[in-house]
Amino acid sequence: MTPPEQASTLALHLYGTHIAYVVGFANGQNIVTFTPDYLHASERPTLTLTQLGKPQLLEKPWHTRQRLHPVLSNLLPEGALRAWAAHQLKIHPDNEFPLLAWLGNDLPGALIASPVEPAHVPTWALARRAQSTPVLIPVSHYGQRFSLAGVQMKFSGKHQDGRYHVTQAGELGDWIIKTPSTLYPGVPLNEYSSMQLAKLAGVEIPEIRLLPMASLNGLPNIALPAETHAYAIRRFDRDEAGGRIHSEDFAQILQKYPHEKYRDSNYEMLGRILHQYSHDNISDLQQLARRLLVNILLGNGDAHLKNWTVHYPNGITPQLAPAYDILHTQAYIANETQIALNMGDEKAWHTLGWQHFQRWANKIGVAWPVIETALQDTLQRARDQWPKALRELPMLEAHQANLRMHWQKLSPDWRIG
Repeated sequence: MTPPEQASTLALHLYGTHIAYVVGFANGQNIVTFTPDYLHASERPTLTLTQLGKPQLLEKPWHTRQRLHPVLSNLLPEGALRAWAAHQLKIHPDNEFPLLAWLGNDLPGALIASPVEPAHVPTWALARRAQSTPVLIPVSHYGQRFSLAGVQMKFSGKHQDGRYHVTQAGELGDWIIKTPSTLYPGVPLNEYSSMQLAKLAGVEIPEIRLLPMASLNGLPNIALPAETHAYAIRRFDRDEAGGRIHSEDFAQILQKYPHEKYRDSNYEMLGRILHQYSHDNISDLQQLARRLLVNILLGNGDAHLKNWTVHYPNGITPQLAPAYDILHTQAYIANETQIALNMGDEKAWHTLGWQHFQRWANKIGVAWPVIETALQDTLQRARDQWPKALRELPMLEAHQANLRMHWQKLSPDWRIG
């Protein structure tokens, strides 16, 4: 007879409501089972926008191996931060249950993953194909750090006494701090400048700052380039009192894993979802259109599914969250010529014009004049303000020159300067 497997359990809480158990087995299998109280509640906080259109999504347990379900997997970091966390835990980077356990106190949004003592795990949370009853063991390595989705090395921080502190166990960060890149020069200066230009064009952004590296406390012992500044952006998933606001990116909504963030999706999908479910759908669609145009104007080819997010200010109804991760990526990627996803059946930013936005609006089902007004305003703001603002922003001179060259290669509809 095969001996029973070992398993550990996490409880998922959302705004104080116990919504599910996550059981991680020694063989890498993971099971997420939602609690009867959450399933049958007449009013409940929304975990994922997908459940609004597919209520049956939560009724059956989510079975996965190694990686967690995309709704949870997308809460975890990619790239250097994941590699660093996996090294601390001495696990394979694809083994996501231990990562969720270790990072579960400071995840994106309002979800909290906390350990459950074996004696308190109900038998219905352990339902699985195997016939044997697993041996439950306590969760190890819980709650030491924070999780921030994305590839770039970044940290959750707090502003205290004029300095920025990387959060430690038990602390909840309200800033995201991005250190200089070991691969690309001037990324903090690029992102700060690009975000400021986006703001001038009418894009809603959180508060952002450039921070002297000397003002940061608590950075782990990692190799960093000899650049003087980090980039900081206030977290829109934290309120002024330090509380959590639930949010999710569109990879979670469309149930795509991070490595699928460029695949089988387009900006019409994002627009249709906002049109159907957003608390203020017209305003959100106008803001979405502004950002799409700004990404073209800035030569940003990285606006994939994980760089678009909704949040839930009332805990239930989604609305488009402020913009983040807007860069002039063409400065780093030679011969980059495309936006991240299709829009109006086109991706090449030197080809995209008014007709593609009109096609995009028609496919969403929103009146074209509503979108055209937002686009005209965005373009006028950019033409009036960007040339002078760019000269005064800290973006590297070579990157500024590259951006000005990009403006002249765009469709005549969009050229600046």
